[in-house]
Amino acid sequence: MSETDGGGSVVVRDVTAGDRDAWADLYRGYRDFYGKPHDERVYTTVWGWLADPDHQTRGLIAEIDGTPVGVAHYRAYARPIMGDSGIYLDDLFTAADARGTGAGTAILHRLAEIARDEGASLVRWITDEQNTTARSLYDRVAQQTPWVTYDLRPAE
Repeated sequence: MSETDGGGSVVVRDVTAGDRDAWADLYRGYRDFYGKPHDERVYTTVWGWLADPDHQTRGLIAEIDGTPVGVAHYRAYARPIMGDSGIYLDDLFTAADARGTGAGTAILHRLAEIARDEGASLVRWITDEQNTTARSLYDRVAQQTPWVTYDLRPAE
């Protein structure tokens, strides 16, 4: 997938084994944005998922002129109410200096292509209500839903 938004060409591709360091830098930026600590166990676990072709979690890297500038983690999920499946976007992050280049848009367009190719009916994600920069992109390319999200912790 390639897009151009006034700069270099944006290419979105699957994460590969050689992306470990660039992926970790981008993922650290994502975790910083959400105020999450730098826990090496998390990086090791998530990278292990991405490296395991049998794990449901998959990753994309957005590059501009060969430099990684964005990352996304996604997975397929069942939609019993519709009798079909969807793609769930868990994480999307674009480096601060690459915002406005079309990298985020290119990642979302690539996910829409993946959904089409895999027979998924939609791509779904959540974001922080205060994430106004990302929401301005999301409002342009997707439809906000009326659903309210809840978290239930495991029983003790």
